[in-house]
Amino acid sequence: MKKGVVLLLGILLIIPIISLSGCMGTEENTQPQETTTTELTTTSKTPVTIRTSGATFPKYQIQKWIAEYQKINPNVKIEYEGGGSGKGQKDFLMGLTHIGRTDPPVKEEMWKKFLETGDQPLQFPEVVGAVVITYNLPEIGDHTLKLSRDVLADIFLGKIEYWDDERIKKLNPEVADKLPHEKIIVVHRSDSSGTTAIFTTFLSMISEEWAKEVGSGKLVDWPVDKMGRGVGGKGNPGVINTLKSTKYSIAYTELSYTIENNLPTAAIENRKGKFIKPTTETIKAAVAGVKTYIPDPKEGYKEDTKQLLDAPGENAYPIVAFTHFLVWENKDHKHYTPEEAKAIKDFLRWVLTEGQKPENLAPGYIGLPEEVAEIGLKAVDMIKE
Repeated sequence: MKKGVVLLLGILLIIPIISLSGCMGTEENTQPQETTTTELTTTSKTPVTIRTSGATFPKYQIQKWIAEYQKINPNVKIEYEGGGSGKGQKDFLMGLTHIGRTDPPVKEEMWKKFLETGDQPLQFPEVVGAVVITYNLPEIGDHTLKLSRDVLADIFLGKIEYWDDERIKKLNPEVADKLPHEKIIVVHRSDSSGTTAIFTTFLSMISEEWAKEVGSGKLVDWPVDKMGRGVGGKGNPGVINTLKSTKYSIAYTELSYTIENNLPTAAIENRKGKFIKPTTETIKAAVAGVKTYIPDPKEGYKEDTKQLLDAPGENAYPIVAFTHFLVWENKDHKHYTPEEAKAIKDFLRWVLTEGQKPENLAPGYIGLPEEVAEIGLKAVDMIKE
């Protein structure tokens, strides 16, 4: 196997990608998910159906890719269902989907299960996104709250109970007199979530107490649940719905969801002590100053979730991460027919080239550095038709 390469990302280059075509599956907080389909075109004269599920972190980007790809590929039907990174990995393992989607890299234990199917899994990044903190505070509207590292951790630990806590007021003197004496309701994911894995990994990096008492993962035991101030939502859409209907709540989600729903986002203290809002520029700054280790696609479990988190740089937003594709090498046509393999390869090449162009990126997402996209393209070439 090839060894992973260490890439120095000095500047972020936006390159073309391949886009999915069709409509996104819609996730509701209280209802089962629906799977929607859309017609796309390939060079194949026979209609081909490609199924994918998993991470909701890239939901709006997937919608964008689907809409654009469908214009040029009407003979391929792409079915997308969210459900979270945990579902994406399990569906992929069980052969329910052709393409899996996961935010954090697959862990070695699951990777070994993939290998037990008799085929070789391939994992590689598809796009860059940011986890943000949003809140429902009618008294301050869309004002940007500043949250220091210790205050952020203590809110989610449940140690800061009220919105008018002196530590929050000190960070936000402009609205100190407006912060209500209301209990903070913490909204978190109830399902196995890559967004949760990214956020709890960041909390573990900035708070020894969080690392010791809670830890990181797609599912964790939230301290606020035991205090009666925690509420779970299914998928990022479920979290947003719960936040919007719950006064005095706070939540973590992907940037695109706050943009789509016109919600405020907090300015988070970065490694340099600067309070940074999540924007295209601050996400680019995070990626640009990081040495990124992307392993060979056949050894995807070796990738570290922490690599883009808490990046150096005055203007770097601190909670940034890749989200990933999972596909099969397709040994002996075990998982894909020749027609399916060709359609998958055509689609993925488009995502990693045309799909990375600014005009094909949804608000809140950043294209892959060119060197990272190249690793994905090499993985696509490994898929056997």
